[in-house]
Amino acid sequence: MTTSEIQHRADFSQIRYAQCWEDSRLLVGGLLPAGRDCLSIGSAGENSFALLAAGAASVTAVEMNSAQIACIGLRQAAYLHLEHGQFLELIGSRPCGDRQAIYRKLRGALSEDVRTFWDARPQAVDAGIGSAGKFERYFATFRSRVLPLAHGRKRVLSLLEKRDPGARLEFYRREWNNRRWRWIFRIFFSRTVMGALGRDPEFFKYVEGSVADRILSRTRHALAELDPSENPYLHWILTGTHGEVLPDALEERNFLPIREAIAGGRFRIAPCSIEALLESEPDRRYGAFNLSDIFEYMSEGNTAMLLGKIAAASFPGARLAYWNMLAPRSRPSSLAHRLRPIPADDLFDQDRAFFYSRFVVEEVME
Repeated sequence: MTTSEIQHRADFSQIRYAQCWEDSRLLVGGLLPAGRDCLSIGSAGENSFALLAAGAASVTAVEMNSAQIACIGLRQAAYLHLEHGQFLELIGSRPCGDRQAIYRKLRGALSEDVRTFWDARPQAVDAGIGSAGKFERYFATFRSRVLPLAHGRKRVLSLLEKRDPGARLEFYRREWNNRRWRWIFRIFFSRTVMGALGRDPEFFKYVEGSVADRILSRTRHALAELDPSENPYLHWILTGTHGEVLPDALEERNFLPIREAIAGGRFRIAPCSIEALLESEPDRRYGAFNLSDIFEYMSEGNTAMLLGKIAAASFPGARLAYWNMLAPRSRPSSLAHRLRPIPADDLFDQDRAFFYSRFVVEEVME
């Protein structure tokens, strides 16, 4: 299997994710990337860059979607050639009156393919590149057309204010968790609507049960038990921009370390599936793997096959980290002699990206 299973079933001609929607704090806590050579599912790039910020010896971002590669390539150039404030403006984390001027500073540093991609999408640049994906447009529809049916702007902003744990839970119970909220949530985050507007329907092939009910229970955790004022993922979903707290790869303290790592040759993009990359470099070994939620889209048989290939491409003690959203996946018993589970429940309890049902960390044994 040198192509990924999902390649044969879903459309990969567009930006699916203009941002990474997995919490990089969990990733860093699970992988312990400092000093390790990391292989990272590319997506829009942030979590690969977050591994560099955490001290990874090197990061290979593997990505089979050319549109996602364009997202990574533009960010890579932005780290090298922009100041931090301009970087946030380009993403859309902060307001900006002329993002085209920022883009022009980067244009000459882009590869031909990446430059051609973004030249053809001036509206995406104008709006902030962090809003350019199908998943982000799905959230924009929720924010502008659906959420107001349950909560006005004032209440949304109130949710994002700092509160102590008791007051936070009381606000959720009395102000937020009303019937209309639960009704719109179950409709908009149903398998049908999410498949049509957010994710490709094929991504739900191995999912059983109610999609909306599972996500709703995790949403309560994010809104009532964690602190919404410190959740950049929630802030973007509800407002279309970031608040004071940013994803790790966008934090000012990490900007120069990431720039220096890129300039030092510690980052590369592999434009292919992870299966093809591992086959093309049979002698290369890695110490950490950010696998995103890749197994969500695979059968149990193909999951086991890929985990075996990853173990074969690992240094002893290498770590794997990945999320389950709705399809339960982890190391099968057939690989018990190669992979051992690392407890990750404490990390998962702090997951600010609340779509997922489980965070899995596994270690390669000698």
